[in-house]
Amino acid sequence: MKTIAKIYGFVISIVASALIFSACGPVTSGTEKKDYGSGFEPPRVVSHVADPDVTEASGLVVSKCQPNVFWTHNDSGDGPFIYAFGPTGDNLGTWKVDAAQNIDWEDIAERREPDGTCRLYIGEIGDNSVKRSVHSVYRVREPQVSDQTKDLREKNALSTEPAEKLDFSYADENQNAETLMVHPATGDIYVLTKRRKKPSGVYEIKPVFGSSEVQIVTKIADVQVPSIPIGLLTGGDISPDGRRVALCDYVDGYELTLPAGDTNFDDIWRQQPVRVELGPRDQGEAIAYGTDGQTIYATSEEKKPPLIEVKRK
Repeated sequence: MKTIAKIYGFVISIVASALIFSACGPVTSGTEKKDYGSGFEPPRVVSHVADPDVTEASGLVVSKCQPNVFWTHNDSGDGPFIYAFGPTGDNLGTWKVDAAQNIDWEDIAERREPDGTCRLYIGEIGDNSVKRSVHSVYRVREPQVSDQTKDLREKNALSTEPAEKLDFSYADENQNAETLMVHPATGDIYVLTKRRKKPSGVYEIKPVFGSSEVQIVTKIADVQVPSIPIGLLTGGDISPDGRRVALCDYVDGYELTLPAGDTNFDDIWRQQPVRVELGPRDQGEAIAYGTDGQTIYATSEEKKPPLIEVKRK
């Protein structure tokens, strides 16, 4: 009986250790049968980002004013730099965002404003230790890419126009987030939190830039994806027509679609996410729609990050 008790205790300790270690990183299963949406073609790597300064591509967006231009940025530990690259991964230039700092940049979005200009929105929203009470969103006019900007790197980066800043604080508790999106019609900003043990919280931010006041934002919905953990979201984007949302975690992509005839965008958070295969990524933290709304792009935090393309059938 003592031997049986020891074996039983040993098994329990092994199981407990496995659970503890599994809680330290993304949980995946090589035998898990995933139900991918049939509406997408298989993912393919179309290029790799050539700029060696891009080592932790934490955000991704496709320009809405310049064809064949992608924007990305590094995670925390880098300066306030944004990087432009082409569909073949070629370096199109590096800019230092004036009047901004990178404490923990996690995502980037873009909106074509009513006046026709395009502005980039950069999310200073990361907080792994969940200790920061105030976060920020920077908004800056999209720099113009040209033959003169190609191959510019951090050491000889150009400067953007001064960025506008919006400070916000969560009404309920400190949060860590890696997903920032901007609605193309309203300009409303959405931040989705990154949670390991429960669904992601959706927070709506009004685009009031330049105020000295900290905007207090409340949760308007919860979103969970068909994965484990269910709320460990690392990136997202809203389609150009404002009727779809693409999300990603470390493992896969997911898409939510507003029902036909529904004009209330916030109803989208109640829809069932469809899994979108993004292929192998070392640490997938960025996803974006193409300008046609029919193509999804993704990348990963690694050296020579891949540019992954998924087309709708």
